[in-house]
Amino acid sequence: MTSKLVGRGSLRRWSRASLIVAVTASLCGCSSFSLDDLNPFSGEKYKMKVDPIVPASQVYDQGLAKLANGDPSNAAKRFTDLGKQYPGSDWARKGLLMTTYAQFQASEYDDAAGSAARYVKEYPKTPEAAYALYIEASSNYAQIMDISRDQEHAAKALQLFQELVQNYPKSEYVDDAKAKIQVATDQLGGKEMSIGRFYLHRRNYTAAINRFRAVLTNYQTTRHTEEALYRLVEAYMGLGLTDEAETAAAILGHNFPNSEWYQNAYTLLKTNGRSPQEHPGSWLSKLYYSVMPT
Repeated sequence: MTSKLVGRGSLRRWSRASLIVAVTASLCGCSSFSLDDLNPFSGEKYKMKVDPIVPASQVYDQGLAKLANGDPSNAAKRFTDLGKQYPGSDWARKGLLMTTYAQFQASEYDDAAGSAARYVKEYPKTPEAAYALYIEASSNYAQIMDISRDQEHAAKALQLFQELVQNYPKSEYVDDAKAKIQVATDQLGGKEMSIGRFYLHRRNYTAAINRFRAVLTNYQTTRHTEEALYRLVEAYMGLGLTDEAETAAAILGHNFPNSEWYQNAYTLLKTNGRSPQEHPGSWLSKLYYSVMPT
């Protein structure tokens, strides 16, 4: 009998073939096995989801319903959906306006201001543009802080209310805008006074004068005018500029003769051998004839 030797290469091929057959037989014996079990992503089945098309009027009504139920934040989100689902349509315009209103009602003032500004920019000729501008201004007005804090919102509210009065003079919101203009103006004047007093207390007279001058130039219709004139008397006396101090006191006495601030100014000057009198060359005198109330 003749025997044949098997080479190493043939042995390796036989071994691999036997292994495959053995594994295959083993796998086939498991009836629950699937090729998907070898796929690491087999559990992530792609499912096509088709959202039903909701009529624009229904979306709008859903937003109104949420408003009526005291949920302005989610109402705003529903109104926002109108712009996403029906861009460029009249429904999108209405949705943006209602989004502005709902955000304001939810005290989401920054969002409301942003939505309102967008409305005014995109639809400046519509009848509702004045209302949107009013909401933008009111959103800033609602965030005005006390005078110890930054007055960015007060300045922005003042600017927007002034735009409303100027651009939409027949709007129903003008009267309220004018009232809030006065409040915002007074707030800004109060901030200048606060900083001016700070400098005056530290005998930084020049810096203090600049602040009090700003009050008289920009906020002369506020309640801070009397004190600003008196503080100028103090500051100018501190610098030894008596002519300016006398002029400030004279203008204070002319406009507010019964003011306690005038009595203080008069006493301060008299103590230093001076008296209230106007010097025509003073910037205060020129300001008085240009912007000061008469």
